[in-house]
Amino acid sequence: MSRTALYNRQEALERALRLFWQKGFHATSLKDIEKALDMRPGSIYAAFGSKDGLFQEALDYYARLGLAELERILNHHESPLLGLAAYVRQLGCVRDKALPSQACMLVKSLLELGAREQAALQKVEMLLANMESRFIEYFRAAQRLGELDSDLDATRLGRRLQAEIMGLRAFAQRDVDCAAVHALAEDIAVSIEVLRLNHPARA
Repeated sequence: MSRTALYNRQEALERALRLFWQKGFHATSLKDIEKALDMRPGSIYAAFGSKDGLFQEALDYYARLGLAELERILNHHESPLLGLAAYVRQLGCVRDKALPSQACMLVKSLLELGAREQAALQKVEMLLANMESRFIEYFRAAQRLGELDSDLDATRLGRRLQAEIMGLRAFAQRDVDCAAVHALAEDIAVSIEVLRLNHPARA
């Protein structure tokens, strides 16, 4: 595949991502897709197979972006716990950004999809599980470094963090003040920081 073709596919995925993220799977028509991607139906089917195929690739692309952002932030912190706290704090800025939706696309899709979209629903479940596993691994890394009590359950901590982030993003979708979202993100971040064995609050 030529570099131009790869670029065009990437651009198409970015446009599809924004469209599905804003409208959801069911409300997005083929006409919407044609207009957003500036492609004819035949070209769309040739490139992605179907609306469902395009949607699943958009989900994958969204998840890759999210993981890349998580790793970028964690790589700037020697402490996994401080890195996770920093990641949550930047999520508090979600209402400050021009996004198709303040809610997580994966969570929106999880709530929307049904038995007729079983393959896409399984994709969402897998991508959420991958993110959960990444959180769990960072808590385990903190235990290996001696900054997190080894008696704590890293799996439970990772799942709780994912649930808190899902709730934070859903809350941000409401007609609420940006400061309220920042404050909630700060509360979640602080709850991670106080887990550190050398944190002043534990002394």
